[in-house]
Amino acid sequence: MKVWLKATISVGLLALLFILLPWDQVRTAVTRMSGRIWLGVLVVFATGHLVGVQKWRLLVSASRGRLRYPDAVRCYGAGLFANLCLPSIVGGDVLRAVLAGRETGRMEAVFLAGIMDRVIDVATLALLIAVGALFARNALPGWSGEVLTAAIAVAAAVGLFALPLVLRRPLAAWPKRLRRPVGRALVALRHMAQNPGRAVIAVVLSIAIQSTFVVLNIWIGSAIGIHLALPLWFMAWPLAKVAGLMPISLGGLAVRDATFGALLVPLGVPMAQGVVAALVWQTVMIAGGLLGGLTWWALSRRRPAGASWRELAAPGKHLG
Repeated sequence: MKVWLKATISVGLLALLFILLPWDQVRTAVTRMSGRIWLGVLVVFATGHLVGVQKWRLLVSASRGRLRYPDAVRCYGAGLFANLCLPSIVGGDVLRAVLAGRETGRMEAVFLAGIMDRVIDVATLALLIAVGALFARNALPGWSGEVLTAAIAVAAAVGLFALPLVLRRPLAAWPKRLRRPVGRALVALRHMAQNPGRAVIAVVLSIAIQSTFVVLNIWIGSAIGIHLALPLWFMAWPLAKVAGLMPISLGGLAVRDATFGALLVPLGVPMAQGVVAALVWQTVMIAGGLLGGLTWWALSRRRPAGASWRELAAPGKHLG
């Protein structure tokens, strides 16, 4: 989708939310949020991304690329910052890969590592949704638990049936627009299969990071008056995050927030509280992106004078 259309969807949906939501509920939820809690969430959020640096670096090494941890932190921070400026998280991944490719001299290996990183994170979110939904059945009102059980069973069956078909489908059978990303994803999966030990460690780290982010959202939710059973959080928050990954808005802005609020309404949580909780998390991500940019700037100043940031960030030069 065009950038202007994504911006229109995000801005329009945000405006619609603030028009329709009761302002007294929004104001009450906002005033309950403590600055101390917000700062604590930001610190843990940044720590989680430092673990994410190690996960990504592990995947780079699995793709036969060598990247020192300080350089990995610098490139990763640049990607986080770029997420604030570019219309999707893919843009941040590309900048991160370009900078890391300049460091390693193995551009394709770094791009494959980025794809592996994204595939693992999405698979982790799917796992958290499935596990959360499995344990949340008894906490759901009415017949929702039975419907959720049936949905999990159908999704698992479809996934087990479709995965072999996707993996065995010839690349030429895919639409032309999808051949390059599908081909890279298949190569990335092959790299993971050839490095099972590192792949397992990366998956474990991803589960730890994403679970920590769910707990941080529970912390935010509790501060503004949202009290739900733990499995419900592990089902609803990853679902909202997956909705935000759809390429229909600016980095998931407003889509993720509206989805999270809507998911909590059947659980007895006012829409306004859910949206405010999601927007507070959005401010944490923005602050984290700014910290990433500051880290990129600070570490780049310590680099040799011959390597300017303009040279490092020029994707056309390195992608051919």
